[in-house]
Amino acid sequence: MNSEIALFLIQDGLTNGAIYALLALALVLVFAVTRVIFIPQGEFVTYGALTLASLQLGKLPGTAWLLLGAGLAVAAVELVVALRQGAARRIPTIVLNYVIIPAALLWLTWWAAPQKPALTLQILLALALVVPLGPMVYRLAYQPLANASVLVLLIISVAVHFAMTAWAWCSSAPKARVRRLSPTRNGNWEYSIFPARVFG
Repeated sequence: MNSEIALFLIQDGLTNGAIYALLALALVLVFAVTRVIFIPQGEFVTYGALTLASLQLGKLPGTAWLLLGAGLAVAAVELVVALRQGAARRIPTIVLNYVIIPAALLWLTWWAAPQKPALTLQILLALALVVPLGPMVYRLAYQPLANASVLVLLIISVAVHFAMTAWAWCSSAPKARVRRLSPTRNGNWEYSIFPARVFG
């Protein structure tokens, strides 16, 4: 082994170590605040990648429909709670946040996907579709059982993990699952002693 291979191995080790450290930190922080061992956090990363790959193929990603479906489910739950509490003034906010905005994002994605906008816009659109799913999943799956034991919350996390994995496989285009995403930059760059090449 020469020094170049050693440097590549060190770089790979540092990159993977940083990813595992961030994953562990996220698990600990979420558990410390909510008592939930949040197993499906990797699905959100997968949804982001699949959404971006679908947009680069010019196809409507399945996460747009998932966002609308989750929004309708959360809206139904929140409307029942609001009506039971006699808080009818919350209804317009609920409808705006959980029905109108997801429907607008679905329409925007349906309109923009075939046009294949710039990569920055695709990334922003993918984030707009995936990020709101986190609070919606929490509202539907975890908040009703907030006072349950840690074991029950772990079982719910496993169930959410399987449901989100199944949705990812069923809703994403097969080509999106094997597509190599376009790079954000082309060329060579050097950081300290680690040279790298980015191919387009």
